[in-house]
Amino acid sequence: MPHHRARPAASDRVADWAASGVVALTGRADGPPLVPPGRAATVARELAERIGRASGGRVRVDGPRLLSERAAFTGHTRGGAVSAGGRCRLLPTSDGWATVSCARPDDPLLLGALVGADLTGDPWPALAAWLRAHLGAELAERATLLGLAAAPVDPPPPQVFPDLPPRSVEGLLVVDFSALWAGPLCAHLLGLGGAQVVKVETPTRPDGARLGSPGFYRLLHAGHRSVVLDPSLPADRAGLAALVHAADIVIEASRPRALAGFGLDMQAAVAAGTTWISITAAGRSSQRVGFGDDVAAAAGLVVYDAAGPVFCGDAIADPLTGLTAAALALTAPADGSGVLWDVAMAGVVAATLDAGPSAPAVAARPEGSGWMLDTPTGPVPVAVPQRRTVAGAAPAAGADTAAVLAAVGVPAQ
Repeated sequence: MPHHRARPAASDRVADWAASGVVALTGRADGPPLVPPGRAATVARELAERIGRASGGRVRVDGPRLLSERAAFTGHTRGGAVSAGGRCRLLPTSDGWATVSCARPDDPLLLGALVGADLTGDPWPALAAWLRAHLGAELAERATLLGLAAAPVDPPPPQVFPDLPPRSVEGLLVVDFSALWAGPLCAHLLGLGGAQVVKVETPTRPDGARLGSPGFYRLLHAGHRSVVLDPSLPADRAGLAALVHAADIVIEASRPRALAGFGLDMQAAVAAGTTWISITAAGRSSQRVGFGDDVAAAAGLVVYDAAGPVFCGDAIADPLTGLTAAALALTAPADGSGVLWDVAMAGVVAATLDAGPSAPAVAARPEGSGWMLDTPTGPVPVAVPQRRTVAGAAPAAGADTAAVLAAVGVPAQ
C-alpha cells in the first residue's frame, strides 16, 4: 500500500497542512507558525479516505486534523527546538543535529550513562555539551544499547507497503497490546469500523497515557473493553495465549521480544490467519526505542529556520503511524491467510518527505487574532488543533478481565 501515488500540487499540500492544526504547533514560541516539509497532512487525508471506503463509510474522520488533536486536549503549543510536550529536544552534534527524549522516569539515569555524568538534576546542559563533541552515529549506537529514545536527524529509507484487498472489520476481535497514541489510534479507528476492541495491559506496565489527558484517553478508548493480566502467573499467561488465539487482529507497539517474553508466538498466530500489526520505532529488526517526537524529527520531519531545526507538530509520527496501521488492518490477503505488518514509524514518516534538500520554510502572517498562509490559489487560514467527541466512556483498567476471558473459553480462577 504505497502512501502516495500522484504528487499533490504545492498549494494542495499547504492547504492540507493549514487545515490540520499542525502548522499552529510548528515554529518558535515567539515566532510565526511554519509550514512543515513534505506531504504528511495530505497523506493523512488520503489514508482517512481509504479507511472510510474500506469500512463502508462507518469511519468518518478528518485525517489531517487527527495529526494535531492531542494538543487540543493538552493545550500544547509550538516550542521550536523543544517539542510541544516539552520532553524532547533538538540539539547540535559535532556533525549535524540530533533529537533526544527525556520522558520516562529512568531516562535521566540512562542519559547519565550516555554522557558519563550524574544527570539527576537538569540533564540538558551536560547532554548538550556531550552531543556537541560527538558524532550522530555514536549517539545512535549508544542510545540503542541503553534503550534511549535518541537519534541523529538522518532520514531512513521510506516505507512502502504492498496492496492487499480491502476487508470489513465489523465484528472482528482486535486485541490491542499497544499504549500511548499510535497503536491506540489504530484500535480506535478499527473500533469505529465495527470491530470489538480489547485493550490488554499488565499490572506493572499500564498504558502511560492513562496519566495524561483524561479526555484524550477517553477519545481513543471509549467503547473498548479492558483486560489486565500478569504474565508472571501461569493462569494469566494462558489467558494471554487464549486472547491471541481468538483474535482476528493483534496490535502491538513494543519491541518483538516483549510479547515473546509473555509466551506469545507471532509467527504461529499469523500462520493461523491472524493479522498482526507490529508498530516499532524503526522496524522489528531494529532495537531502537522511539516516541512520536524524536522519531519524526530523526526521520527528517523538521523545519529549518536561521537558528536551526524546529519540531513539526506534536509527536506527529504517532497519529501518522496510527492512520497507516488502521488502513493496513482494513486489508487482508484474498486467500484468507494471516499477515504481519511490520510498521516502522520512522519509515512511515520518511515516506511523506521529498528527496533532496527541503525548500525554505514558509511562514504564516498575522491576520486579526489568527494567522494566514498565502498560496498561489489565495490566502488560507491556519487552523488550530480541534477536539473530536465520541460517545461512551473509557473502561477502568481490568474492568472486563473476567468477562473477556470467559468469552474466549478461559474459566474463572
